[in-house]
Amino acid sequence: MAEPFKVHILGCGSALPTLRHHASSQVVEVREKVLMLDCSEGTQMQLRKCRVRFTKLSHVFITHLHGDHCFGLIGMISTFGLLGRTAKLHVHGPKALGAELKRQIKFFTHDLGFEVVFYPVDTTQRQVVYEDRSITVESIPLEHRVPTCGYLIREKQSLPHIRRDMMDCYQIPASQVGNIKNGADWITADGEVIPNARLVKPADPARCYAYISDTRYMPQLHEQLRGVTTLYHESTYGEDNMQNAEKYHHSTARQAALVARDAGVDKLLLGHYSSRYEDETVLLEEAKSVFENTFLTNEMAVFNV
Repeated sequence: MAEPFKVHILGCGSALPTLRHHASSQVVEVREKVLMLDCSEGTQMQLRKCRVRFTKLSHVFITHLHGDHCFGLIGMISTFGLLGRTAKLHVHGPKALGAELKRQIKFFTHDLGFEVVFYPVDTTQRQVVYEDRSITVESIPLEHRVPTCGYLIREKQSLPHIRRDMMDCYQIPASQVGNIKNGADWITADGEVIPNARLVKPADPARCYAYISDTRYMPQLHEQLRGVTTLYHESTYGEDNMQNAEKYHHSTARQAALVARDAGVDKLLLGHYSSRYEDETVLLEEAKSVFENTFLTNEMAVFNV
């Protein structure tokens, strides 16, 4: 069974606060890591509600410096200090965030107790901004009113699964599991070579999640999203508000669906809804007319990648 790769929706509204939606923030659980995408006002309260342990959050990725995507960051950092956090918190975002975050930490916190490490992201380049032994996180340049990028979280390909029946059949010791997973054949006591392909089952396919925040429709964006399993794409407006979408550099639900269809993703998640929509079903129907496997996000919803 594949390891969990889950997206927790903390907020899926746009800039104007409403009683129905919080502004943008998500938590991604993958390979025993907890990552945060954007950190709007109130995110720390939403984080408590979704029951993801504060202590496990290691990296925060900010897409751009509009308040509905980052106003919650200093509050969350301050709360972590009050809770006695000692582990480093790694924050990735547009270069201008670094100096401002440093000023806020100095002004609002005292004896924080842990280090906040900032990594500037060049929002004009696709590049790996974080990597460890099991995942990579890449930036995806977007087109908004300020420097903006999305993020793509990709599992590294895992090793194949051992066939226990074959291990027992040929009495292969457990000490050889690592070698066989890495491609070794097995030679029996009689000198018979058992090909590796008979000893393993194919690995689980590597999964990939793309978080495309505020951006106007980019007809070529799908080329950057090949191989994505689940795509979150902002859908601030419906086609009825195309003029505002163009004016404010946002996308419609239909445009998000076009990106999903052209990229060949498995699943599309809509979000960043304009406050003018009291019922986002109209956005869902608009997107599903282009890409059937589309879902509305909502606070506390959890999606498997």
